Amino acid sequence: MPPATDQDQAQAKSRIAHLTKVDDTDVARITQTPIDDLMERASRALEATDYYKAESLCLKALDRARRAHDFERMSRIIMPLQEARRQKRHLAYEAAEARGGPTVCRERPAVVEPGVYILEPPALGSDGRALRDTAEGRRVPAVVLTREPMTRDGSWPIVAVGSIPIGPGVLTLREKVAPPVPLERIETGIRKDEFEPPMLAGTDWAAWMQASLEALGDAAIRSVDAGLAPAWRVDELIKRLDAHPDHEKLHQALSAACREAMAEPVPTGERPRHGSNSF
Repeated sequence: MPPATDQDQAQAKSRIAHLTKVDDTDVARITQTPIDDLMERASRALEATDYYKAESLCLKALDRARRAHDFERMSRIIMPLQEARRQKRHLAYEAAEARGGPTVCRERPAVVEPGVYILEPPALGSDGRALRDTAEGRRVPAVVLTREPMTRDGSWPIVAVGSIPIGPGVLTLREKVAPPVPLERIETGIRKDEFEPPMLAGTDWAAWMQASLEALGDAAIRSVDAGLAPAWRVDELIKRLDAHPDHEKLHQALSAACREAMAEPVPTGERPRHGSNSF
């Protein structure tokens, strides 16, 4: 993601102004609820460019709306949530560009600075999740990609781990991508390749990072059973968005599922279960 230009910033301000605009007729028509109060606060935070507060309030409102089966409000909450996360990613990529590229590490760094991180073995998906949570808690803009050892076909599996309990564990998303530079698989070593950070010099690492995270999110969407009732698809997409919040289309898929769920009764009975927590 290249640094934000003046035009990018103007477009962001325009989107934020649109998202935070309150229609008086809507206010008169819709009874204010605690969820609406949360979203008013989130809108003010978004307009004030406090993206962390806006995201936190949106997530709290989203959870309350789901518990109330209020899919209409859920669909409206997702847009400002998506915008807050988009702006945080811009800040992370700008910081990485200023530092000359991503930080590549094999364990969680002791100091978390703004930027883009590539975690590689022996670091695990859980380490990537912990790094993202640490950055979030410290209000540090960071984008994290965690890779696993190179496979025999020369791919890098990338993973993202959720925090919402599912049966005995949590959700793990996984997708194979091409490495950012040509590499040969070797049988020695835990990484199964000889990748080193200087190899990224002169490459469009930001484009590779974005494409890889996009592929992971696309795989997450495909893993949701289209035959599930819309309300249950909403829940499956929420789990995936929790694991991988840096994906625009996951937000859009969740919003679409919410709109579908508005038109149908909330399903009853035993909910179908996936055979695995890993996709």
